[in-house]
Amino acid sequence: MTQHTTPRPEHTPAPERGTPSPWVCRFAAVLTPGARVLDLACGSGRHAHWLAGRGYAVHAVDRDAAALATLDGVPGVRTQALDLEGARWPLEGESFDAVVVTNYLFRPHFEALLALVRPGGVLIYETFMLGNARFGKPSNPDFLLQPGELLERVREGWSVLAFEQGEVSQPRPAVVQRVCAVRGTSLPPLP
Repeated sequence: MTQHTTPRPEHTPAPERGTPSPWVCRFAAVLTPGARVLDLACGSGRHAHWLAGRGYAVHAVDRDAAALATLDGVPGVRTQALDLEGARWPLEGESFDAVVVTNYLFRPHFEALLALVRPGGVLIYETFMLGNARFGKPSNPDFLLQPGELLERVREGWSVLAFEQGEVSQPRPAVVQRVCAVRGTSLPPLP
């Protein structure tokens, strides 16, 4: 398989600052109390802040150290500036009870991202998909999921709690895809 260098993501307009995604809020309810959660490509940390406020131990990573600085002093949040798109995967050997990803897609490290979720752990993922270009950025197909792509990514070795794809109007019009899946076959009660 040939690996291609993927261009850097386009600027994605952020939702209202500090407002967590309803998808993340809904499925955080399946996490065990005190779970160790990775907020991957967290930006200014709207989810890290929200999750830490609910008692989870959050590791927030992003390449933008200035954005991470907005989380300085937030109890329960540890930040780390990392290049998530370099040739070497910077989180090799790590594992988490849950991984949260929103508004981010970098396919070359997708399998490594999935490997971060420990057996029985939860993946909560939400980002843009094909069709979003009519609403603005991101519009580059390299950063837009194909129909059903997240579902396909968790086909082997995962139990899907929920999957959605389609057009949304809030916090701004967009075309998105979302999945919540548990690594393995045991399922928690639905929120």
